Amino acid sequence: MLPPLIQNPPPWPNGARCAVCFSFDMDVESLLHLNHREAAPSRLAPSSALRYGPFVAIPRIIDIFRHYGIRQTVFVPGWCIEAYPHAIEALVEAGHEIGHHGWLHERPNTLSPGDEARVLDRALEAFDRIVGSRPTGYRAPAYALSEHTPDLLVERGFTYDASLLGDDVPYLLKSSKGTLVELPSDFALDDWVQYVNMKEFGFMMPIQAPERAMEVFRAEFDAAWTYGGLWVSVWHPFVSGRLARADAMARLIQHMMDKGDVWFAPMTEIAAHVQGLVDRGEWTPRTDEVPFWAAPVDHLVTPSRG
Repeated sequence: MLPPLIQNPPPWPNGARCAVCFSFDMDVESLLHLNHREAAPSRLAPSSALRYGPFVAIPRIIDIFRHYGIRQTVFVPGWCIEAYPHAIEALVEAGHEIGHHGWLHERPNTLSPGDEARVLDRALEAFDRIVGSRPTGYRAPAYALSEHTPDLLVERGFTYDASLLGDDVPYLLKSSKGTLVELPSDFALDDWVQYVNMKEFGFMMPIQAPERAMEVFRAEFDAAWTYGGLWVSVWHPFVSGRLARADAMARLIQHMMDKGDVWFAPMTEIAAHVQGLVDRGEWTPRTDEVPFWAAPVDHLVTPSRG
């Protein structure tokens, strides 16, 4: 008998052992325009790699999910929604959730509160015009949630955030304006650190067979299944939608299906389930109040740099 490594796992629907969401961040060329503004128009090779996402990977991912009868979540910057509406419309038609992911992949913790609000609202305009509905969930670009973000999200009616890394199961994020359900992931479930080899973004990971990455993803899933956790990937269509990696993704889904008792759901449904448990008094998650620190911590000494 194994020890209970998760002390307070939530009850999942229909007695499932764990909850799973293959979430994707469809950033396309927002990263290129953000980091290489003047040079971006002349960088055709990296641009073509990023455009692989909406033109090749998204249809492929939709087909994979349709084959297995599951609906999942794709976080998209507002600029990308406007630049590639055909991909968004295909995802929505297939029943997948579109989450908020900033405007041009700006990191919220580098912005003033006013600029962060401007970015949030500009992307919401893209949702209104192209998605046809407001998002319920948000993921900060590069995990860069600021101390102001939770308040801004609560004020705009968001119900969950998916930017943090603080648990193996959902928890609550409490700010001065209200509470969000936090659906955490981990760097171990991010395909960027497994696959990305692009000098434009300062990542030159060694190129290796997808099975090496799948060993990590599968191990994380097997542990979540054993102990009642939440498994949320943070993947990118232009990265994990490539042929060999997409084949490995399908085999990973099949592995999960073969294990059985897995709840596959979009993140908005996972958040709604958690909130329902809380509202009915059927489960009490832990609560993190933000910001964690009101001011910088004083240093006792100043280390030398020699």
